[in-house]
Amino acid sequence: MKIALVSEHASPLATIGGVDSGGQNIYVAELAIALGSLGVDVEVYTRREDPDIAAEVVLSPGVIVKQVDAGPPQYLPKDSLFVHMEQFSKELVKAWTLSKPDLIHSHFWMSGYASLKAAQFFSIPVVQTFHALGTTKRRFQGNADTSPPERQVIEPMLAKKANHLLATSTHEISELMAMGASYESISVIPCGVDLEIFSPCGPAEQKSPSIPRIVVVSRLVERKGIGDVVFALSHLDKGELVIAGGPSKDELYLDPEVIRLKAIAKDLGISHRVDFRGRLDRDELSCLYRSADVVVCVPWYEPFGMVALEATSCGVPVIASSVGGLLDTIEDGVNGILVPPKNPKQIAIELKKLLDQTDFRRSLGQMGVVKARSRYGWNQVANEILKVYEEVLSHSSVGTGQVML
Repeated sequence: MKIALVSEHASPLATIGGVDSGGQNIYVAELAIALGSLGVDVEVYTRREDPDIAAEVVLSPGVIVKQVDAGPPQYLPKDSLFVHMEQFSKELVKAWTLSKPDLIHSHFWMSGYASLKAAQFFSIPVVQTFHALGTTKRRFQGNADTSPPERQVIEPMLAKKANHLLATSTHEISELMAMGASYESISVIPCGVDLEIFSPCGPAEQKSPSIPRIVVVSRLVERKGIGDVVFALSHLDKGELVIAGGPSKDELYLDPEVIRLKAIAKDLGISHRVDFRGRLDRDELSCLYRSADVVVCVPWYEPFGMVALEATSCGVPVIASSVGGLLDTIEDGVNGILVPPKNPKQIAIELKKLLDQTDFRRSLGQMGVVKARSRYGWNQVANEILKVYEEVLSHSSVGTGQVML
């Protein structure tokens, strides 16, 4: 089987931790590698952001990343990329004229648009994963949502025209059906986690045994709720907050969200208790997770919540906001605690409870490892997705129809 993974802005080669890079980059990379290990021939198509990277890069056995020339070969914010999707789609047509995949799995709405436009020339079935939905983003961000207006039209079109939809959480089903998708066209398969890197076994960062450590790992944008954790810390008599994510440490002083969070911490008189680490690689992250007493993941909305999964896989309890995919990943009182979004006082209450109850924290951590290993390994996730591909191929003999705006 030959599969094309299309991910216009989230390259598996990208550095993780920037404003527009994160969970989707990891998802595409890990899925491609896992599918390759299962004997699938995988080609990943992503927009070229660096002219110095080769047009084709071997990611792992059976997996090639192909850089698509669409727009200037430089970083562009993802919300400014739609104007380049016509060219992106034309380049896909050129590539597939030479070597046609059996099935296309597109990631994010712009990739879906470009993929459907290209697929209609070849009658190739398209499986779509949104990773995030514009309807949800608008609901929580309002006028702060910078998505192009075309997103409101294209996402419902994809929900109806794609051969199959892969949702990463049960919460996403109702959102997709509200856009016109049929229930039968949706499968829920979660994101995975690297169970070797994110494991309770391994080195942990050194820290003071007398100072509880609270960890946040996140992209540095306001909607991730990091400010709520800073406010919560001010209600605790003790504890340090370590924040990982964003640019490299020596560039943190330029980051607008770091500037905002530092101002909040200063006003609250807790600057000395907040430590910004900047971007960390995954081995460094696993060491940081294992050093934590609690990991807090409280975005205002969240399609899946990969950080919560990584933390629980390391045996660390998580306080998570009760939104989106976090409702699947975190079972309240089993492997973590759920709190309402935008509620610093409740975060503080739950932090105090967990930090005061060592046995409860240990129980939550142990159950987190059990759940992660029973459900979220990338090989298991890839096998489930492969079954969806096979099912789609067995029932698909025609294209998806013309794609128009």
